[in-house]
Amino acid sequence: MTQEENTAQPQEKKGWFKRLKDGLKSSSTKLSDGISGIFTKRKLDQEMLDELEELLIMSDIGVSTASILVSTLKKERFNQDVSVEEVKNFLADQLTSMLKPYERPILPEKTGDLFVMLIVGVNGSGKTTTIAKLSHHFQMHDLSVRLAAADTFRAAALDQLQVWAKRVNVPVTLGALNSDPSGVAYESLELALKEKRDILMIDTAGRLHTKKDLMDELAKMRRVLKKLAPDAPHACLLVLDATTGQNAYAQVEHFSAATPIDGLIVTKLDGTAKGGVLVGIVNKFKTPVYAIGVGEGLDDLKDFSAPSYASALLGL
Repeated sequence: MTQEENTAQPQEKKGWFKRLKDGLKSSSTKLSDGISGIFTKRKLDQEMLDELEELLIMSDIGVSTASILVSTLKKERFNQDVSVEEVKNFLADQLTSMLKPYERPILPEKTGDLFVMLIVGVNGSGKTTTIAKLSHHFQMHDLSVRLAAADTFRAAALDQLQVWAKRVNVPVTLGALNSDPSGVAYESLELALKEKRDILMIDTAGRLHTKKDLMDELAKMRRVLKKLAPDAPHACLLVLDATTGQNAYAQVEHFSAATPIDGLIVTKLDGTAKGGVLVGIVNKFKTPVYAIGVGEGLDDLKDFSAPSYASALLGL
């Protein structure tokens, strides 16, 4: 690695943390102001703990997570002097410990073999935009990409992916409207193997009529892919919109019932005061988080880092 690259990496991380902190401003302000309002006395008492638990639940961190955090704080500091900063740092440390085991790198290793990714999520979750951002990210790391527009039930989805593919300069396989999504996936896989691509990302239908339709469609797609690549798909990632708050839980349940989910990409953390929803979901479903997004720019999606997220959420 050159000296310039060595210098660029910390600067890039610093720049990303600032964007993450700015993106989580609504969530962190709500939490930070709430904590400042609660911890006006020096000694930690039960009233303060009850108010903190309510604040954490209102921040969409989840009832069980809030209970664990408050119980741990009580155990360690009850009837002792505590400051606002100490409480924030304590919560950030606890959240980091909770979330750290669920960090996963979004960047696949460059092995010379094709890595097939199935991208699922409801319409409006930022799925197609996320695919474009991932394409950009992978190309920045010298990985070649092909896309498959397998959400063939919506003309808008096909058009949107085509526009993004052009913008990030990656080839995309487009099926006709209402054509068989598995056929598009198969054709894309054939091309990606022939072209010796590093990554194939498949955009899937955001919503079918019933859970069974979704399950059948994704199961068929997996079967079809395995005809050409027996171990494909190598990852199935669910894109979640953080602004939906509690509804995000239902989405994880819905898609997990339809197909095995390897991990999450959480988008639009900059558009909500409910940025804590990521904590509750990870704690409930034990699902890894691969990346988070805090803006519209192509660079506004990065690997999930538990310490950075926890610090930004608490406004530290």
